[in-house]
Amino acid sequence: MSEPTPARRPLATFLRPAPEGGTAPAVEAHVDMPAQAGPAPEPTAAEIEHAPAAAVITAQPVPQHTDDVPPHAAAVASPSNHDAPGFLARAPSRSRPAPRWHWLLVAGLAALLILQSVLADRARLAADAGHRTWLVALCSVLRCSLPAWHEPTAFTMTSRDIRPLPGQAGVLQVQASIRNDARWPQAWPDLRLSLSDADGRVIGSDVFSPTQYLGENPGTSVLEPGQSAHIAFRVQEPAASTVAFTFEFL
Repeated sequence: MSEPTPARRPLATFLRPAPEGGTAPAVEAHVDMPAQAGPAPEPTAAEIEHAPAAAVITAQPVPQHTDDVPPHAAAVASPSNHDAPGFLARAPSRSRPAPRWHWLLVAGLAALLILQSVLADRARLAADAGHRTWLVALCSVLRCSLPAWHEPTAFTMTSRDIRPLPGQAGVLQVQASIRNDARWPQAWPDLRLSLSDADGRVIGSDVFSPTQYLGENPGTSVLEPGQSAHIAFRVQEPAASTVAFTFEFL
């Protein structure tokens, strides 16, 4: 038979305070491992009363889901678009070319602006022989009008005559025929008449408008290319010594 196991002293007996005025007895702790573990004896009420309070340990919850991971940690863990391989990277989007009708619209607006500028300045442009040809063609399509061509040097006087008017002293009767040799129709020109004496000195000069040498109803406002016309009017003789005269188209 084995030796009986000595009874174990409760832990509270080692933790009892020393009596007043004395020293705590020395306690020699000797714990023998029992050969066979048995049920521990229940502590008494006095032992429970004098036992120190046990420390309370609060367990911290351990995150179980990925939702509890801080945002910055998730951002670090997730790969960025820049780290993706080249064959997975999205190709840069290309801007779509403008439709062809956009360019046609821009070209049409530009042509309309140029046309408006030409029509607004057509009077000045039509005075140049280099521009008048295409301007005439343009206005024939658009039904616009151009001022008459003005080229005084293209008028030719085919005949002229000055005589004293019978029965009226000092009055001269002037007659002449003129022709338009220009490429385009011309308005009737102003006419300058100069009278000279026998020595070639000019003793009188005056400018006559179409209404003065044609009257109020000339019949036509322009002379067509190659067209001839006859004019006749009267002038007052400045002196009896008039022997010569000259005409000039203005």
